[in-house]
Amino acid sequence: MSQGGKKPRSDHQGEVRLDLEGVDQLNLVGPSDVNLRFLESRFGGTVTVRGQWLYLKGPAAELEMVRDVCASLIERAHQGQLVDEVTMRYLWDQQSGIQEGAGLQIPAGEPLLFASGSRVAVRVKTAGQQAYVDAIRDYDVVFGIGPAGTGKTFLAVVMAMDYLKRQLVDRIILVRPAVEAGEQLGFLPGDLQDKINPYLRPLYDALSDITGAAQISRYMASGVIEASPLAYMRGRTLNNAFVILDEAQNTTVGQMKMFLTRLGVQSKAVVTGDITQIDLPQNRESGLVHVRSILGQTKGVAFADLDGSDVVRHPLVRRIVEAFDAADVSEKD
Repeated sequence: MSQGGKKPRSDHQGEVRLDLEGVDQLNLVGPSDVNLRFLESRFGGTVTVRGQWLYLKGPAAELEMVRDVCASLIERAHQGQLVDEVTMRYLWDQQSGIQEGAGLQIPAGEPLLFASGSRVAVRVKTAGQQAYVDAIRDYDVVFGIGPAGTGKTFLAVVMAMDYLKRQLVDRIILVRPAVEAGEQLGFLPGDLQDKINPYLRPLYDALSDITGAAQISRYMASGVIEASPLAYMRGRTLNNAFVILDEAQNTTVGQMKMFLTRLGVQSKAVVTGDITQIDLPQNRESGLVHVRSILGQTKGVAFADLDGSDVVRHPLVRRIVEAFDAADVSEKD
């Protein structure tokens, strides 16, 4: 492969034409045709749109793979899914066999939820995310474990809002351990809510993306959405609730047991965390690490493992995660 990922041009050229009828072409090609240029940079050919047709011209040996990538992109654009760089890179890596498990496809199913104030649908973007969402639907307790950027928290919040809107639960409870990430922040000013807000900010951010700040305020004022530090869960019984425990790698074994035994009737719990970013003192075992050995075979409990191929933030995030993983392996060796 030549510099920049572009393959040398073959003498034997071919052409493929794909129908774009009913497709939002602006979404498909991207601003200033950036998505088409991305495809051209990955193989020795050209990608153009004329009328309602997408034309692929280039080495015949590569056209089948490029056609498959474009067909998947067209299908997603047809269903209203945003075709962005994350999706482009994932599909290309998948088809070219760069990623492990390249035979899987990004699911393009029904929208999980429509973002507030728009018709932008929230959908899964990777096979790992689809397995995670399926587990949330099928099990009462789900552990979503994976690195930063894999959508663990965001998708849990999306599913919680979906359950609330369909009246499958009466309320959403957001829980997080108040553990500082390697920094001592000292005493925070204000009342209890002011003190815990910094720890719950990631959950608020996910809610804001889906529901809007004004609606969140109304939900919280009425108690439909509640945010609480983990320490305040002791002694409670949570009925008809969708409960999310975020940053669970920073729970102790005792705290994890306490949280899981809070569930009442008609409740669902999603526990998310990244076991590579534990901020507990070295002499304290993470409850998220320990719980798999205890509940791994328990009926009604599921573990959904996400990895670098499921990262849907800036493309650089996936490379950062992979670099840290490689460094950890080297240190162990």
